[in-house]
Amino acid sequence: MAKDQTVFLCQSCGADYPRAYGKCPACGAWNSFVEHRVRKQPTAGGALQFASAGKVPRLLKDVDATQEQRIDTSSEELNRVLGGGLVAGSLVLIGGEPGIGKSTLVLQVAIRMRGKRVLYVSGEESERQLKLRAERIGKMESTCYILAETALEEIFTHITNVQPDLVIIDSIQTIAATAADAAMGSISQVRECSAALLQFAKNSNIPIFLIGHITKEGSIAGPKLLEHIVDTVLQFEGDRHYMYRILRAHKNRFGSTDELAIFEMQHDGLREVSNPSELLLSQNNDGLSGIAIAAMIEGVRPFLVEVQALVSTAAYGTPQRSATGFDARRMNMLLAVLEKRAGFKLPQKDVFLNIAGGLRVNDPAVDLAVLAAVLSSNLDIALPRNIALAGEVGLSGEIRPVNRIEQRIAEAERLGFHKIIIPDGNFSKLTGKRHQIEVVGAGKVEEVFRILFGNE
Repeated sequence: MAKDQTVFLCQSCGADYPRAYGKCPACGAWNSFVEHRVRKQPTAGGALQFASAGKVPRLLKDVDATQEQRIDTSSEELNRVLGGGLVAGSLVLIGGEPGIGKSTLVLQVAIRMRGKRVLYVSGEESERQLKLRAERIGKMESTCYILAETALEEIFTHITNVQPDLVIIDSIQTIAATAADAAMGSISQVRECSAALLQFAKNSNIPIFLIGHITKEGSIAGPKLLEHIVDTVLQFEGDRHYMYRILRAHKNRFGSTDELAIFEMQHDGLREVSNPSELLLSQNNDGLSGIAIAAMIEGVRPFLVEVQALVSTAAYGTPQRSATGFDARRMNMLLAVLEKRAGFKLPQKDVFLNIAGGLRVNDPAVDLAVLAAVLSSNLDIALPRNIALAGEVGLSGEIRPVNRIEQRIAEAERLGFHKIIIPDGNFSKLTGKRHQIEVVGAGKVEEVFRILFGNE
């Protein structure tokens, strides 16, 4: 029998080398190597040994490419992110910070898939804890089995006995295989268990949900190696101190990664937010300065968010710059544009910026609303609440065109706004469609400020 081989794995990127390095050549991480023993001949009955009889190479032209039937997860928002539903035999990874609601989301799916058999495997909670949480979430509509187990081989045995339509593993870091000679949660165990689950899902045609922890840097623990193994990677985002949660697809072999889902955390679980604009806009901001409304796009969904700014005289020598939900470096760039191109001096002012609702936005079209909110607070002049803004601001003070402008206009019109300010580049290319909302084009930030504050 051949001897086992020893390799060294990087815990950051999963690369393996015959010896350890102080710095990983692949990803540059320091002191990230751990020793891993590779068995030349897996033991009989190991987790990776599945029957593959009857599989032969096929011509590509002979493969049936008809649309595969998707499995309804009972959640419209989750179905949207998955590309229309769950694909049979797929391996889906859900990552997020502790307490963000990952287990709540998958448990809701487990108990609400009407007419389906679901096996919920938990390595973190007891059966009693799962029962109490399920009762808090709501009515049981599926045939849901729960199992508190961490041994991968035992889990496969129970899956074979139950024959479920969906398997949920909570979490992959708590599962261990005897074929991997390493501690539970180590990169070796995560790789071994994930590969075994993927092969099992493909051979049995049973979809599997995996819950994954994340590192302090915000990436999924275990790490990029795990993301390469699975079919779909979903990231659950949001601040635990706020009620809203966003589910994004970072990878999806069966659909687009442009979709996102929005949920609201409540005492009885996660509620789907089908109309986020109305919830993210406050109804009592009349007469308050420092508030502007941005028409933004997240994925392919348009919605309006409230940008809040506070500008005050610096109490100490060095002014503070703070942004919540928005890139602080981009805010500093916009403040420099405001000073250089529009002539507003803010060197001795504290500037605080916040995106209402606890969301984090990356759409460049929010730039214009950020500048409007900052200037409104600095002048202490409230903006009209029926005006929305959409536009990317360049370093020379020009307002650059943004994508999906028709959807932004339609969303502002649907919510009853009277006016929307957009870039000239988008305004000149609008179709002949008549809008009930007044659409105004602007090419420079000075023009926008004249439109907003011209009568003051």
